[in-house]
Amino acid sequence: MTKLYQDIYYTAPDSLTLYARDYDGKKGKPDLLCLHGLTRNSADFHQLAIHLGDRFRVVSVDQRGRGNSDYDTDPQNYRPDVYCADMFALIAHLKLENPVVIGTSMGGIMTMIMSAMRPGLFRAAILNDIGPEIDPAGIKRIKGYVGGSSIFETWDDAAQAMKAQGPDVFPLYTDEDWMAFARRTFKALPDGRPAYNYDPEIARPFKTDAASAAPPVMWPFFEALKPIPVLSIRGGLSDLLSPATVDKMQTGHPDFSKVEVPDVGHAPMLDEPAAITAIDSFLNTLAERTS
Repeated sequence: MTKLYQDIYYTAPDSLTLYARDYDGKKGKPDLLCLHGLTRNSADFHQLAIHLGDRFRVVSVDQRGRGNSDYDTDPQNYRPDVYCADMFALIAHLKLENPVVIGTSMGGIMTMIMSAMRPGLFRAAILNDIGPEIDPAGIKRIKGYVGGSSIFETWDDAAQAMKAQGPDVFPLYTDEDWMAFARRTFKALPDGRPAYNYDPEIARPFKTDAASAAPPVMWPFFEALKPIPVLSIRGGLSDLLSPATVDKMQTGHPDFSKVEVPDVGHAPMLDEPAAITAIDSFLNTLAERTS
């Protein structure tokens, strides 16, 4: 089977070797940089990248400690400011000019922080089920499973473990959907057993220090997005991003659009029809403005 992306390896500021997928699509349009959530990896954006590949170059990353990127020997480095420094290194390595960033959960937090650190870095931003205020219920649920048992005997066990993390997150998922989710989230060990495709140590700073999940006050970081268009995507069942927070974001931003994905919690996979339609419309409008 022909691979639809190139494997990119680059060096982080502290010399770790990190990885990204480069779906090298149509040139001359904004590059898209996709940043995943806490326990996720570059595979999360595969279907979206395929959908957009005839129009855009899509770069999807593995943050340190995930996927094909090196694990960090110091778990305290698993925090947003370090991840952001890694992304600045990737942008420089690939010479991405003014990309559009798509950030899911932790990736959206990074989007806000990076925009505050380097104004003008991004042409536009898509925030997937994240905002400047985070519902404690969602944080509690995530803390309940991240860093837990990481090796399972069978892929069926792995799929059931994914389902158990939050059956209300994707209530319409079939067994086949949960298995596909597991295949994106786990890796096969040499003996064939599935294991989470991340370093369990990513949970240590997250569980012991709330600031490792997100800065305590993020509205100033969201303010940094005011000069660029923003699309907010919220899962209709999300326990992390409330409708009230989205409304407040819209009130405070001059070029803000939003969509709610029905029957999905935290976080939409961005292959849902409502998400795809909103992303297409957002990118088409952006292209019209810059053409």
